[in-house]
Amino acid sequence: MNYLDILQSYNLSWLQWAAIGLAVFLLGLSKAGIKGIGIIIVVILAFVFGEKASTGILLPMLICADILAVIYYNRHAQWNYILKLLPMMIIGVLVGVWLGNDISEALFKKMMAIIIIGSVILMFYSENRKSNAVPKSRIFSWIMGFLAGFTTMIGNLAGPVANIYFLAIRLPKNEFIGTAAWLFFIINIFKLPFHIFVWKTVTTQTLVLNSVMVPVVICGFLIGAALIKVISNVQYRRFILIVTAVGGIILLLR
Repeated sequence: MNYLDILQSYNLSWLQWAAIGLAVFLLGLSKAGIKGIGIIIVVILAFVFGEKASTGILLPMLICADILAVIYYNRHAQWNYILKLLPMMIIGVLVGVWLGNDISEALFKKMMAIIIIGSVILMFYSENRKSNAVPKSRIFSWIMGFLAGFTTMIGNLAGPVANIYFLAIRLPKNEFIGTAAWLFFIINIFKLPFHIFVWKTVTTQTLVLNSVMVPVVICGFLIGAALIKVISNVQYRRFILIVTAVGGIILLLR
């Protein structure tokens, strides 16, 4: 099959292409530092491609956006926090691979929906909590690292968990973005072989679809990098959280 034949084999409507384009554009914005929109990307792609398949379609685009973020925010990364989280994230990924490989699509969908709704609750908590006093012990780091690893494997949904952790340690904005960029670049590269050889959700066909979307990722990232310097996005994030919570509930019930 040639390039166009592979794209046509997806049988996507113009509305589905528009939804994918929106999701990928939001991905660029998210990786540029506009937090709180990552979950809606997962919801959109799950509706278009199905829950498990969408995780493999999204992963290469995440890595592409991670590379842009690492280049742009590299000097702000705080490696002591990355090294603190990585070991338990890796364990969480391995548990996610094992569970996700043996469960049905229906159960996978319900797991993703529950994680999405739980992630929204976490994000609402982080936005509205009265106190900044959050546990910072090694056990807290281990728990958050494991949860981030498990949720990123099951549905590329580690963002809210990582956000809670980085808010707890009060990283400044650029250090927050730069540290997260490197952390997720490393863990997404680690996940890739499992998607290729175990779940088989990353294939030649999915990579062809990804290649069409790379310019949209880059466009979203460049616009996001410009916006992050000038906007306060608290109300915007709350709107996205509400929309995403509704999407998670629909995903759970459909």
